[in-house]
Amino acid sequence: MTDFAARRNFLRGRFSRRAAPLRPPWAIAEEAFRQSCTRCGDCRAACPTRIISDRDGGYPILDFAAGECTFCGACVDACRSAALQRADGQAPWSARAVIGERCLAAQQVECRICGDHCEAAAIRFVARLGGIAAPLVDAARCSGCGACLAPCPTRAIVVEQAR
Repeated sequence: MTDFAARRNFLRGRFSRRAAPLRPPWAIAEEAFRQSCTRCGDCRAACPTRIISDRDGGYPILDFAAGECTFCGACVDACRSAALQRADGQAPWSARAVIGERCLAAQQVECRICGDHCEAAAIRFVARLGGIAAPLVDAARCSGCGACLAPCPTRAIVVEQAR
């Protein structure tokens, strides 16, 4: 979007807040992360599932098209700059799966592949009168691992930080 278009949208009350990219688990706050991360790629090389990408100007982001996060901590162990820090009992992040409008169930097509790939059973299907069962993400059970993303045929699922 050009600066002119961004200003025009702002004046019209259309605020577009770009979501912060999803960093590896246990990443520190975004501003501090960008200051600390040296973009060395050690976390990317250490990731056994190869989901860490450098498509954000060399900064690590997660690409769930390649697989899921197992929260093994190898990326944290490899991070020498302390941009990734794990404390005892600390959750890896507040990210959760969100199912969007492109979901096949929203178009009355039976599909349960996301639920089949969710090891935590965080995606359940709620019966709808006269229609296809709709997927529902249980935020309390969802770890944000991304296992449900790659198998989704319509790419209707995203993992984003909880607000």
